[in-house]
Amino acid sequence: MNIKKSILLRVRIAFLLVFVFATAVAIKVGRIQFFEGEKWKEVSDQMSFQYRPVKATRGNIYSDNGSLLATSLPFYKVAFDATIASDELFNNGIDSLAYRLSRFFKDQSAEAYKRMLRNAREANRQYTPLSSTTIGYQDKKTLEEWPIFRAGRLRGGIIFEKVDKRFRPFSNLSLRTIGFINENERGAGLEYSFNDELAGQDGEALYQRIAGGSWKPVFDGTEIKTEQGLDIETTIDINLQDVSETALLRALEYHEADYGVVAVMEVATGEIKAISNLSRNSKGNYYERYNYAVGGLREPGSTFKLATMIALLENTNIKLSDTINTGNGVHKFYKDVVRDHEKGGYGTITVKEAFEVSSNVAMAKLVDKYFGKQPSKFIEQIDKLGLSQPLGVQIKGEGIPIIKRPTDKDWSGITLPWMAYGYGLELTPLQTLALYNAVANNGKMIRPVFVKKIRKADKVVVEIKPTVLNDKICSDETLIKLRIMLEGVVERGTAANIKNSHYKIAGKTGTAQILEKGKYTKKYITSFAGYFPAEQPKYSAIVLIKNPKGWRQYGSNVAAPVFKEIADNIYSRDIDMHAPLPKEFTAEAGVFPLIQSGKQDELQFLCNELGVSNHSATEKDWVVTERYGNSVKWKENKVIENLVPNVKGMTLRDALFLLESTGLKVNVSGKGRVVEQSKIPGTKISNGNEITIKLS
Repeated sequence: MNIKKSILLRVRIAFLLVFVFATAVAIKVGRIQFFEGEKWKEVSDQMSFQYRPVKATRGNIYSDNGSLLATSLPFYKVAFDATIASDELFNNGIDSLAYRLSRFFKDQSAEAYKRMLRNAREANRQYTPLSSTTIGYQDKKTLEEWPIFRAGRLRGGIIFEKVDKRFRPFSNLSLRTIGFINENERGAGLEYSFNDELAGQDGEALYQRIAGGSWKPVFDGTEIKTEQGLDIETTIDINLQDVSETALLRALEYHEADYGVVAVMEVATGEIKAISNLSRNSKGNYYERYNYAVGGLREPGSTFKLATMIALLENTNIKLSDTINTGNGVHKFYKDVVRDHEKGGYGTITVKEAFEVSSNVAMAKLVDKYFGKQPSKFIEQIDKLGLSQPLGVQIKGEGIPIIKRPTDKDWSGITLPWMAYGYGLELTPLQTLALYNAVANNGKMIRPVFVKKIRKADKVVVEIKPTVLNDKICSDETLIKLRIMLEGVVERGTAANIKNSHYKIAGKTGTAQILEKGKYTKKYITSFAGYFPAEQPKYSAIVLIKNPKGWRQYGSNVAAPVFKEIADNIYSRDIDMHAPLPKEFTAEAGVFPLIQSGKQDELQFLCNELGVSNHSATEKDWVVTERYGNSVKWKENKVIENLVPNVKGMTLRDALFLLESTGLKVNVSGKGRVVEQSKIPGTKISNGNEITIKLS
């Protein structure tokens, strides 16, 4: 490599010597004249040469399915070498060229352009920028057909200098996570964190300084070629990203909140499938200003009660059925008071119920009882969970958790009870999500992943495997109890409003008062962290919304509904998450025909032809069947405009007719009757929606 550089250096020195010699000869024969003052300075400047870096083309950033999230597109600066074109070519084309330049760039008149071109030619300028505006490739092709320019670089003098500009096909989607990098190599997100891989290797070329301080390239054959940057393949699912960002934005606008965060994680792999951070500006619009999910430290509030319960279950003999007296919901610790959300309190309740209803008093009293005399033991459990250290995610700028310790000067008798329900410590949303994901993942804590492959074209250079941070955050016995409690929160507790009959959600609400100037205000950070489906978790997620306005200011009615909207959408898209069709419709072969659902008049005709007794409870066209012995009863299959119909049990013909009449695009797999549909019956239809039906 050193020998190659040495040879290249010698070539460059030789080139410069030849240039100096040629210049001396030119002066001697009168081709270059000496000038006084500014004229001499202009000629001197034009004789200045320098080797300057040439930027490499930056690598692409892809989503998990190969969609482009960021790429570099070629743009061009347009300049003119006025010394090249012949007099005939120049004079015949200048009027038309000046007119076209004026119409295209719209920055000066045709006369001004004509004057610029003539002045450049009279001054023998080899490089004259024609506009400060850069043009795209298609515009470049257009300019190449114009008078004078169509003769090309070597005969017409047109110069196109390529300039790469970063382009995001999905506009602002996941903007802060994709990130940026500026000329000083400072930035944020993946662009900044993976700059070494994306940037490639810059080249080098000889440039000549011209009048005005600009530099033009001199193609002398000694250039060091650039090496294009590597591509990175992220874990982001564009569809889930769109769903998550839309749901978050809708909630932020409705509640007029300050900012919001959503992160969706695949349980088994730790892959972040969607992440959105939206902040409100002074005009009330939301945009991605800062990655709160990665760097935004805040008091977690009641979502931290999961860690509290792990500490209690792992280090004491406490049982979920044990009772605790929460009184009237107010309990005094020294000079400070702990309050429950429920006015009048919960009285005496079990530990399980205390978690489900999110009793601050219960958590504070339990932790004070079992760890009050040995607070370091509670902190040790937090350390074991990995919550006192950063996760080490691939995006730079991760927040460092703030966990108080008994040896700290500001530790007091109320510190531990306050920590029990998520105050007096700070975590990032991703750190909280990693803990909930670990519970869903049978106790295995995985580092959240944003980039899974680094590629050079189609060749995988680096494949990033999931990193296990903690093989087992707690015992299997504790894990079972945690999952029971998290499911109970949605079944009976503070998040009962997001319970649904199609699949189970497990999680925990959180509502933390915001600390400003050392005092807690009546402003809140609301959150919900959890996973779904609860029985076989596939995804975990966290939603956080700061300072919602109006009477809804709690995690249950602000953050939890956003979680459910995202989960519902994911569930409707993923057929593998659906329960199989019940088998009550199956008839005994050779005894009774299999009749499930369809158009009433056609099914009646079929039954009458087969001699099957049938009667109707509706006059509607579309029906489902119930079997009574050897007879059939028709019941209405409700078809409501703009809502997904139920086509389970139908033949393909009927299902296609009904679904396509509602505007849905239908994808089909299998043969027979419909046994599964990807969209839940009764959910709203929007333009361009697709549905997948499975036949068997």
